[in-house]
Amino acid sequence: MSIFEAIMLICFGASWPAAVYKTYTTKNVESKSLLFMSLIILGYLAGMAHKFFNSFDFVFWLYVANLALVMCDFVLYFKYKEKPVKAEAEIIPLEAELPAAE
Repeated sequence: MSIFEAIMLICFGASWPAAVYKTYTTKNVESKSLLFMSLIILGYLAGMAHKFFNSFDFVFWLYVANLALVMCDFVLYFKYKEKPVKAEAEIIPLEAELPAAE
């Protein structure tokens, strides 16, 4: 068991819920990198394979948890990538808000 590997995964895993929440609430993936998320997923899968075949311990489940969070963000990326970012509120001419003059 590697306590340092566990600490690394806990620290990495702590940031993913915030990223998923931000993507879900803003529905904006403009700042997301598909390549970055794909590399993270590949890295977690490699770590899981190492743990599974060489030194299985509880750290394997930290990889699983982190992978699940990144996969959530990955799925949200494809869900929201086609949706355009909402434009700022329309500018309404001031005359439209004033009552008619008598």
